[in-house]
Amino acid sequence: MQDDQNKPAGKPGRDVKDSRQQRLKQALRENLKRRKSQARGRSDDAVASSETADASLDGSGDEKPGR
Repeated sequence: MQDDQNKPAGKPGRDVKDSRQQRLKQALRENLKRRKSQARGRSDDAVASSETADASLDGSGDEKPGR
């Protein structure tokens, strides 16, 4: 005795697979967009912090290194 009442008519396996594939594709796209945005944010922060580090290590003072 099988419980066929809950299964839709036609090709139920294919419809379920297709909808799952669509959900996965969309989730992967969103994940990729989020990761790219995060990477851009990190690279912007790295550029800004390296600019301030260069400014502080500039050595524009009158002191000579090693003394």
